[in-house]
Amino acid sequence: MKYSQNGEQYHIGLKVGDVGKYVILPGDPKRCKKIAEYFDDAKLIADNREYTTYTGYLNGEKVSVTSTGIGGPSASIALEELVNIGADTFIRVGTCGGIDLDVKGGDVVIATGAVRMEGTSKEYAPVEFPAVANFDVVNALVCAAQKLGYNSHTGIVQCKDSFYGQHNPQKMPVSYELENKWEAWKRLGCLASEMESAALFVVGSFLKVKVGSVFLTVANQEREKLNLVNPVVHDTEKAIKTAVEALKILIG
Repeated sequence: MKYSQNGEQYHIGLKVGDVGKYVILPGDPKRCKKIAEYFDDAKLIADNREYTTYTGYLNGEKVSVTSTGIGGPSASIALEELVNIGADTFIRVGTCGGIDLDVKGGDVVIATGAVRMEGTSKEYAPVEFPAVANFDVVNALVCAAQKLGYNSHTGIVQCKDSFYGQHNPQKMPVSYELENKWEAWKRLGCLASEMESAALFVVGSFLKVKVGSVFLTVANQEREKLNLVNPVVHDTEKAIKTAVEALKILIG
């Protein structure tokens, strides 16, 4: 079922005309109001389940922010339904945990692609198909981070479905798989770990829309293991500002 009787999308509670073609996608509904403060004339449009939406304007262009909740399943629902009502360019804004030792708490990470160690994308594409961010969105995010003077990293991130599988893999029945693959991600130069981008990139490819991701690094567990300086930062302002500036670049 795509629509309720009043024409609204089933989960996000939105209909054609409620959002702009450009949408920022945070996971946390509480971040939506904070992001909307960067828009002109922003208004709360819908608030249903984990999906909160504000719509306003940037450089005269109608733009929106919609939260997706945690993980690929709810993120893919948001993306599908937003595309149904006319959105076509998306930037996920979230947090990540550093993997590469150069990625420190407080740094900005921009994903060029994502390791598909999650389940949602497998119901859209064979495992051989890559989860790749849109080139135009990546370029805009890189330019935005540079313009704002942020310490940023651009490359591959790892996506998973189990938060505690990352942080306590030794306790899991499949510890042998989690720990071995984590070592592989380190050797392959993965920058960081998060939970939504692989699904969003694959679904975006299927729906022929533009999707990118930018994250605030909270901390780096690999640096902690080696007793390196490991700042812990929770303020997502840098990632938000990077996404907003990138939208301005994309709008032109």
